[in-house]
Amino acid sequence: MITRTCAHELSVISVSHSSLCLEIMRRFLLLYATQKGQAKAIAEEIHEQAAAHGFSADLHCISESDEYDLNTETAPVVVVVSTTGTGDPPDTARKFVKEIHDKTLPADFFAHLRYGLLGLGDSEYTYFCNGGKVIDKRLQELGAQHFYDTGHADDCVGLELVVEPWIAGLWTALTKHFKSSGGQEEMNGALPSASNTLLKPEMLHMESQIELLRLDDSRGRDSEVLEQGEANRNDSSTSVKESEPSLVRSVPPLSQVSLSIPALPPEYLQVHLRESLGQEESQESVTSVDPIFQVPISKAIQLTADDAIKTTLLLELDISTTGFSYQPGDAFNVICPNSDSEVHSLLQRLQLADQREHRVFLEIKADTKKKGAVLPQHVPEGRSLQFILTWCLEIRSIPKKAFVRALADYTSDSAEKRRLQELCSKQGASDYALFVRDAAACLLDLLLAFPSCHPPLGLLLEHLPKLQPRPYSCASSGLCHPDKLRFVFNVVEFPKSEAVVLRRGVCTGWLATLADPLLQPNTEALQVDNREDWAPKVSISPRAVNSFHLPSDHSAPVIMVGPGTGIAPFIGFLQHREKLQEQHPDGSFGAMWLFFGCRHKDRDYLFREELQHFLARGILTHLKVSFSREAPMGEGAAPAKYVQDNLQLHSQELARLLLEEDGCIYVCGDAKNMAKDVNDTLAEIISREAGVDKLEAMKTLATLKEEKRYLQDIWS
Repeated sequence: MITRTCAHELSVISVSHSSLCLEIMRRFLLLYATQKGQAKAIAEEIHEQAAAHGFSADLHCISESDEYDLNTETAPVVVVVSTTGTGDPPDTARKFVKEIHDKTLPADFFAHLRYGLLGLGDSEYTYFCNGGKVIDKRLQELGAQHFYDTGHADDCVGLELVVEPWIAGLWTALTKHFKSSGGQEEMNGALPSASNTLLKPEMLHMESQIELLRLDDSRGRDSEVLEQGEANRNDSSTSVKESEPSLVRSVPPLSQVSLSIPALPPEYLQVHLRESLGQEESQESVTSVDPIFQVPISKAIQLTADDAIKTTLLLELDISTTGFSYQPGDAFNVICPNSDSEVHSLLQRLQLADQREHRVFLEIKADTKKKGAVLPQHVPEGRSLQFILTWCLEIRSIPKKAFVRALADYTSDSAEKRRLQELCSKQGASDYALFVRDAAACLLDLLLAFPSCHPPLGLLLEHLPKLQPRPYSCASSGLCHPDKLRFVFNVVEFPKSEAVVLRRGVCTGWLATLADPLLQPNTEALQVDNREDWAPKVSISPRAVNSFHLPSDHSAPVIMVGPGTGIAPFIGFLQHREKLQEQHPDGSFGAMWLFFGCRHKDRDYLFREELQHFLARGILTHLKVSFSREAPMGEGAAPAKYVQDNLQLHSQELARLLLEEDGCIYVCGDAKNMAKDVNDTLAEIISREAGVDKLEAMKTLATLKEEKRYLQDIWS
């Protein structure tokens, strides 16, 4: 731990070093491949820190191939890559991945490259960090070498647990690389004699610690705040020891230690609010690269009993007047707003309720220290403040540590300020994980918990990410329901905690509210086909083409695994197959197996009547249902509680279908537990039935994936 005295003494060195770096910047190429903005934000953080460590980062999205050239690049390369879907590189990296997988490239194509890679992923998915791993592996195959070990950050436990130390170590690795490769020759001019000391890895590490310890803000108040905070904690030490930690309160040792907090992110947005001229606003103002279709809800059905643990709804959309088309197995996006009540509460807390109709205009601050600052593309110009908070910003997003750090500087109460500093500090990592990330606390939660925090609007627009559309699987076939699109969802409810009020999912809560007038007690649904002027409407857009479709060879056996709402695409499969068999009565159609699971037979057995219909008609040849909360049937019977239990009970048939009859298996549903358990079960089945070891069984599954015969549509 660097003491305050040491930090004060070294601050002179830090200032000298910063001015020195202006003359001796060492360049590296910084690429990012992002899906929802996290990889970009991390790359921008690296870019921001680079100058303080004596480096110049040339920042580009990996898709901007006209801005850089790896074929001739001589500087070290740093790559930040996210993962999307079930293990795919992000959309922005698709072209790059395709190009580097050109089989005609020689094995030494990138032999000149030295790189470090940070992969982002979620360990709840089977193929953790696979977007980064695919690129990392291929660069190695083409002769590129690491100058810094690859990092794999896990969003399941908190990206920052790997990201922060990986970035901290990057500067030492770059320094060593430049020294070992004679990189000093690339600097503009010779180094002063003191520079050899300043640029040693240990001094770079010390400087980074000084940055982290820099608790004084631009107003020069933090040192007094910390001292006052320590006095307050000493006065109330007895009560603190008797209490438990919470979002707003810490306990020793955290409450008593000196903190290493991140450097303050430079602010860069200037906000101008102008009175509205009364012009109307629509969702079309929301920027999107995809075509958006506004369609009415034509039917709503509650699929679960009132006493079920979760409420599951089916909505049918009328797409007859649009150009929207889909196949069974496709997914689509729903463009949803934030809750009106949450937007109102946020405006009230920010003391901007009276200006909610004012138009928002942004510009880059003339004196900003943020390099390459640009206006956020997801905030349309000239729209009302209420519109932007409702349709453009993810106000439910969990504040990152950099945001918490910035909020601390706008908090006047010393105890509250100290707590926010703790939550973004290295020492408070576990508290941040427990009370912010795991509790899904959002900006509003923090503002309500820390009443003396009064951030400017510009700070929020800098840190709140884009409100993302929510993807849903199509639960119908256009052959069975022409001009209709059906989908199924659970109405998500978040439990109430100390700081977080009871909430429903942003999209599912909104959809449930829209559907409520259409639902009729004790009947299937109220149809509104003849009342489209009254029917509530939603905006949808297509998603990228995927492979989660029925096999083109109708005779291939199909195995479907979909507990809960994971059954949705398989209803579309079965509807489609039924119509195909009607159209081709003499055709050859393979067996269709469905493994479904739910809690209770009489509460949440989704599509029960439809499945019995498909079974009776021979469309569905095998239906295996497991009930996780039902008692075993028969004395001494072993219950099949979960879908993987039923897979084990039919292991011989499944192995035969997959290994001998070129069958296809589809898995849809929860990634956290089910998808992993199903994958492990399939490996066990192949190992046992084929008489091979576990590694060989895993290779077989990998081959099935490559052949598009093992497909997943999973989510966390």
